[in-house]
Amino acid sequence: MDDYSSSYGAIFAIYLAVLIFYIVAAIASYVLTALSLSSLFRKVGVEPWAAWVPIYQYWKLLEVGGYQGWFSLLLLVPGANYVALVFIYIGMYRTGIAFRKDGAFLVLGIFLPFVWAFILGGKTTVYEPQLITAAGYPPPIAGYGSVPFDQRSQYGYGAQQQPQQPYGQQAPQQPYGQQAPQQPHGQQAPQQPYGQEAPPAPQPPYPGA
Repeated sequence: MDDYSSSYGAIFAIYLAVLIFYIVAAIASYVLTALSLSSLFRKVGVEPWAAWVPIYQYWKLLEVGGYQGWFSLLLLVPGANYVALVFIYIGMYRTGIAFRKDGAFLVLGIFLPFVWAFILGGKTTVYEPQLITAAGYPPPIAGYGSVPFDQRSQYGYGAQQQPQQPYGQQAPQQPYGQQAPQQPHGQQAPQQPYGQEAPPAPQPPYPGA
C-alpha cells in the first residue's frame, strides 16, 4: 500500500511540475510577444496597447502587412489556424520590406517572432511603407502610409512605375466636354533638328527621397 501511494504521489508531482512549466512558459511567451509587438506597433504608427490584447494583436499585425484583420479569427478554429499563420507570415514578409529586410529575415520571424519584432521596432530602424507598394504589394491597412481596404483599388500597387499621386489626392482631370488644346490647323509642332537628340525630360523625385 505504501509503495502504491508513493508511486501515485510521484506521478502527481511530475504532472504538477509539467503543468506549472507550461503555464510559466505560456505567460513568458505572451509577455515577450506583447512587448515586442508594442515596440513594432509604435514604430509603424499603430496603438501600442493593441499588442497586449490576444488575437487583436494579430489582427493589427495583419493590417500592417496589408491583409484584413479578421483573418486572425481563424486562429481560434482548429485546422484553419494554419491558414491564418500563412497570412500572418506573408504580412510579416511585406512589413519587413518596409524596413529593407529580405526574405531570409522572415525565417527569424517564423521561429523567433518576438526577436523579429524587437529588431524592427528598434530605435535605429526606419519604417518606409512606400517600399511595400514599390515592391508590387498592396499598401498597409493600419499605421503610417495606410489605405482603407475599400479604397485600395484606387491606387496602383506597382510603384516601380512613375511615382503615384499622394494618398487621398486625385490627379486633376479634363473638364467634361472640353477637349485638350490642339495644334492650330496648318501649323506643325516644332521638330528637333536632324541629328540632334531631344534633351531627356526631367524625372520627378522618388517619393521616399
